[in-house]
Amino acid sequence: MNVLDYLIIVAYFVLVIGLGFWYRKRASENLHSYFLGDNKIHWLVLAMSGSVSTFDITGTMWIVSLLFVIGMKSMWVHWMWGFMLGAFCLSFMGKWVRRSNAMTGAEWMVTRFGNTAAGAAARTAYALMAVITQAAFIGYAFQGIGKFSSVYLSLPPNLCAVIIIGITTLYVLLGGLFSVVITDVIQTVILTMAGIVIASLAYSHVNPEHLAQLLPTDWNSIAPVWRIEYVQETASAEYEWFGLLLIAWVAKGLFLNAGGPAQMYDFQRFLSARNERDAAMIGASWSFFLVIRWAMAMGITLLAFQIAEDIRDPEQVMPIVLQEYLPVGLKGIVIAGLLAAFMSTFSSTANSAASYIVRDFWQPFFKPDADDRSLIRASYVATAAVVVAGILIGVQAGSITQIFNWLMMALGAAVVVPNVLRWYWWRLNGWGYAIGSLAGIALSLIPLFLPDTPMYVSFPVISLGSFVVCLLASYVTDPVEQNTLIAFYQKVRPFGLWAPVSRLLKSEQETSSNDAYESPYYALFNTCVGMIAIAGLYLAPMYLVGHWHGRALMYFAVASAAVGVLYFTWYRYLPQDD
Repeated sequence: MNVLDYLIIVAYFVLVIGLGFWYRKRASENLHSYFLGDNKIHWLVLAMSGSVSTFDITGTMWIVSLLFVIGMKSMWVHWMWGFMLGAFCLSFMGKWVRRSNAMTGAEWMVTRFGNTAAGAAARTAYALMAVITQAAFIGYAFQGIGKFSSVYLSLPPNLCAVIIIGITTLYVLLGGLFSVVITDVIQTVILTMAGIVIASLAYSHVNPEHLAQLLPTDWNSIAPVWRIEYVQETASAEYEWFGLLLIAWVAKGLFLNAGGPAQMYDFQRFLSARNERDAAMIGASWSFFLVIRWAMAMGITLLAFQIAEDIRDPEQVMPIVLQEYLPVGLKGIVIAGLLAAFMSTFSSTANSAASYIVRDFWQPFFKPDADDRSLIRASYVATAAVVVAGILIGVQAGSITQIFNWLMMALGAAVVVPNVLRWYWWRLNGWGYAIGSLAGIALSLIPLFLPDTPMYVSFPVISLGSFVVCLLASYVTDPVEQNTLIAFYQKVRPFGLWAPVSRLLKSEQETSSNDAYESPYYALFNTCVGMIAIAGLYLAPMYLVGHWHGRALMYFAVASAAVGVLYFTWYRYLPQDD
């Protein structure tokens, strides 16, 4: 890279660290301020922050590598990480989370299961899973940023990763959620600019006739197939039985989203909303800010086919393409944008993991009477500790795909069923949740010892095992106390298998829960329409970049129609802003 490119990147790092110092005093007032921003942050800012936090550089490299290998059919893979979350949160899950009024997802367990030994067990199990998951995600980010930055810095990947993670950790430590979300807004702007530049560059370079000769047959078709034969005997042979994998991916995604925001920073964003209307608006906007990511990924992939003979590792397609095609100055802006993507995801993950360590382990078990200054200092130590643990995981991982597949389809399967049952089934108690989750975590170790086990085998085994243990543990122990169940049901107003609790409430509560805003039928309908809108918004720009204008127009029309329907069936029923 040129000196100008390096100066642009250094200027960006100076800016975000400066913001960390700027927000240090405000963030250190108390723990609620440090982790939830005092519930004063606007919904649009939280939506930008949550959205760009999923726009990570490692994930984008993985998306590009999948597109490069199996084409548009790779869009089915992304069900595994719940990329339809926005549809569930806009229709019902966002308001459910906000109504619980907790500080962390683990603290929510007390609201659901009570302040008893069973509730404490559920809270501890959830927090343990959260810390493990987020430490592993830091390891996953470590792999990606190392591979990406080593192309430009001419240093070993691990050393590059340590340097960049060290800088990012500094501003997370200083500013808490305030610095995280404000820098995320800046990063959203930079990333959007970078995405538009790359997509436009690809559109101008792509020749449809020449492209047709370079791409495999049906590469641009999203229609699922049972088997992809050409990946046999390659590093991507795991995708050969595509049909079986697709069933596992979609099932995982639906369960994951139906269980609400998982053990990541997304739960924190909805808890930070000012009210339940804002939480619903966060869900509606969450996916919108990711649209440019898919256009950018398609642009990078199509440019890669022009220089395919220079690419040995599909996971390094993105940095190689950017190095090849971007001019001086523009390269610095785009790389700063992609570093922003890494920093936003990393900062959200580290901040959220620290909140679990402090709020759900250190404070309740060791320092229940700790003052705010002690809690903030503990947050600094917790953030540093989880970053170090993540780095150690990243050093041991073989590739981005290896660690991500284990995270999503093995470790993720460990709690996907307990997370669903906690919302929809009244009889699940704290012991059922805790023991079922721990059993799932134990089963998730199977793929580590049997690495050749396909995902369509490991996912159902882990999920079914966790489900059976949840049922057995719940039925052999006492149910949640009646007063706790009634309080939770009145506050959150979930739907599902809650009839025994519903019958205990007054008739006026029953009547008030049947309007369109609370109706489960409207919620499920709006969720389906929301998923259609999200799919159309993601696919339209991807096909546009590849000059498949007819398909782009079709998906844009579908997305527009779905958004129009949501205005009448969802937006008009939202409560007034208080």
